[in-house]
Amino acid sequence: MKDVAAPRANGGKFIDPKVTADGEPRAHVALSKPQTLWFNTGTLCNITCANCYIESSPENDSLVYITTAEVEEFLDQLTERAWPVTEIGFTGGEPFMNPQMVDMARACLSRGYEVLILTNAMRPMMRKRVQDGLRALHEEFGDKLTLRISVDHHREALHDEERGKGSFARTLEGMHWLRQTGIRMAVAGRSLWSDSEAGSREGYQAFFDAHGFDIDVHDPAMTVLFPEMDESVEVPEITTGCWDILGKSPDSVMCASSRMVVKRKGAERPAVLACTLLPYDAEFELGETLAEAEGDVALNHPHCAKFCVLGGASCSG
Repeated sequence: MKDVAAPRANGGKFIDPKVTADGEPRAHVALSKPQTLWFNTGTLCNITCANCYIESSPENDSLVYITTAEVEEFLDQLTERAWPVTEIGFTGGEPFMNPQMVDMARACLSRGYEVLILTNAMRPMMRKRVQDGLRALHEEFGDKLTLRISVDHHREALHDEERGKGSFARTLEGMHWLRQTGIRMAVAGRSLWSDSEAGSREGYQAFFDAHGFDIDVHDPAMTVLFPEMDESVEVPEITTGCWDILGKSPDSVMCASSRMVVKRKGAERPAVLACTLLPYDAEFELGETLAEAEGDVALNHPHCAKFCVLGGASCSG
């Protein structure tokens, strides 16, 4: 499990959820427009990446497999609470390690939600049982299902530097199968190598063209470029006055539009978290129900500042 205390000790920042280290009122974000409910399918993954924010690996089961029945319970709560959610997202770990992934996607699609699955498109997705399930979902629900593929860099050597030798080729094999099957694809890249955004998008465009992938490189929901989350880097705290200074609205931050459900190892029930980026921090665990998760979120973590406010990133479309 991640050591969440380390970044909090940096210069006395990110300690008090109400005020910053300078005594200024800390910014809070209301759940003003819930659009996406995320489920973490479990932290187990078929590979170990060099810079995984959730430390997924073949051994890490800190977050255990969530079940279709548990997902359906939260879908019922969405209806009861009248959240205007249109999208259900699944992340991991590697979602296709979870043996109920296809069933969970079907449960959501059958209720009219769009479904987004984050995957490395490698061996867990390429098992025949999973392929048959995905093909059936596509035939029934079409573009309501999107798989967002982790392609950390459009160059094989740099992607493999992050994910291990041979990983680019295995991901490419999965993407070719998805293209042939007609399943809608998006891509998530990372800003690990100081590429400019324009340069990155140009590189991904060449990659898409070379392989015949129909992915819009200029749509930030279809080609997502995530800033790197280095907890050792000094970042400013976000005060209530920052919104006007930055020309941003609290509604643009991820916790204004989404929540994530996880199942901790040993827990009887899943828990609802403020966002996808802080799965291990107790401060950002909001309760066991969506009703408990409707409160404001204090931007009391370096990721809140660097990734969401200053980086302008979002896990959803």
